[in-house]
Amino acid sequence: MTWHDDGVSAPQTPPSPPIADDDPRPGRPTAALRAELVPAAVVAVAVTVAGVLLGLLWVWLSPRVPLISDGKAVYLKNTEGEQAIGADGVFALLGLGFGALSAAVVFWLRRTGGIALVAGLAVGSLLASLLAWRLGMWLGPTSDVAAHARAVGKGVVFDAPLRLGAKGMLLAWPVAAMAVHLLLTALWGPRDPEELLEDPGA
Repeated sequence: MTWHDDGVSAPQTPPSPPIADDDPRPGRPTAALRAELVPAAVVAVAVTVAGVLLGLLWVWLSPRVPLISDGKAVYLKNTEGEQAIGADGVFALLGLGFGALSAAVVFWLRRTGGIALVAGLAVGSLLASLLAWRLGMWLGPTSDVAAHARAVGKGVVFDAPLRLGAKGMLLAWPVAAMAVHLLLTALWGPRDPEELLEDPGA
């Protein structure tokens, strides 16, 4: 059988439509999600850097643990002192304060929020706590107690290394940040359109 050209073109397969930026297919982030990634990364970095201030305040405000050497061993000068746990308490209180402050600042700057922003705040808070902990130990008295005792001499009081006895205190900042941000979002965050329709007063 032969085909005759009668002026009618053969049907053609339509071209595939271009993939939009908000293509919801799995594995391809939406435009809205990509727009949240940049501010989330900025929040994570800024909060992490704030850990330097926490570390400096921890060194400055933590009580010192006095040690003394008899030339053979090193002992606590005051066996009934609570300075050792005081360092943990100071770190926890500072972490709670920094967590509440960072959450308030992030909410004030980006009230619309978003999962990526909250994740950036959480990651930055944890990294800030780790940075403050390591920085405080580095800036505090030397961790080589034996060498320090030999350097100051027998019977001379010197400060023990700054340590964090309860590692759970590292979670004070991220826990406070998440709790405060959740509270602020619940009180003053954007509301769903359905809720606004149900509440005429809004």
